[in-house]
Amino acid sequence: MRPTARIHHYKWYELIGVYAGLAVFLFFVLAPFFEGFMVSLKPLNHLFSAPYRFWPEDPSLAAYYDMWERVPLLGRYIFNSILIAGIGTALSVIFVTPAAYAFARFEFKGRGPLLGAFLAVNMFSGAVLLIPLFRLMRSFGLINTYFAMIVPGVAFTIPTGIWLLRTYMLRIPRELEEAALVDGASRFYTFRRVIVPLAMPGIAVIAIAAFLTIYAQQFIFALTFNSKTEYMPLPVGLYAFFGRQEVIWNELMAASFVGILPVFIVFLFLQRYLVAGMTAGAVKT
Repeated sequence: MRPTARIHHYKWYELIGVYAGLAVFLFFVLAPFFEGFMVSLKPLNHLFSAPYRFWPEDPSLAAYYDMWERVPLLGRYIFNSILIAGIGTALSVIFVTPAAYAFARFEFKGRGPLLGAFLAVNMFSGAVLLIPLFRLMRSFGLINTYFAMIVPGVAFTIPTGIWLLRTYMLRIPRELEEAALVDGASRFYTFRRVIVPLAMPGIAVIAIAAFLTIYAQQFIFALTFNSKTEYMPLPVGLYAFFGRQEVIWNELMAASFVGILPVFIVFLFLQRYLVAGMTAGAVKT
């Protein structure tokens, strides 16, 4: 007998309540994005006209063309953001995967306090650590380089990544490793050929989370650790749309939507791994 979805056990009025709640939640989540897109289609002189019109009278994609003229290096800023987030994500996955495996499989002195320390790191905002991070970056000669923004981003994603991936690896049966070790495989070979393939959905979740985190946190680090235009990421580059007399809101929204396009593409291609990683182990077999 095939199991039926839990949603089919609700009564009709309960279903109405569930879907109504979901509709309200989606409205508050998606409404700002939709409104921002509408702003990008409006001429600047129509944004503050009264009465306010949600749907533009004469929608145009002019802002998506004009933004490149107003900020000639916008493409460079987007490339820098993708480069910083991409390298940071790769480094985060490289460091997190073996560390999570060690915390999941080995018993060693101080493991509990160390995990607690990793969790405590997430309690601190990046702004609190700007001064010590700046001194550290200057001592290593990383100021005005890509690594001045990559290293802090990786440092803030590793603790959360270890916690999440460790929980995923705890669900992988130990018998699989023991069988490989009995057959003569080394611990590293077992980790590389047995554990990593099985943990790929969890690793994909860590990669997506790291990419989104590093991509979103570039502003404060770039503003503090970098003063060269050629290394500026997109969040700092968007400052160019803030003039002394006015803010070019339609072009700012257009540039913002173009800037989040790489994140959308990454999420689109990796969403099946994200769903698999989030649901794996939820059902006991």
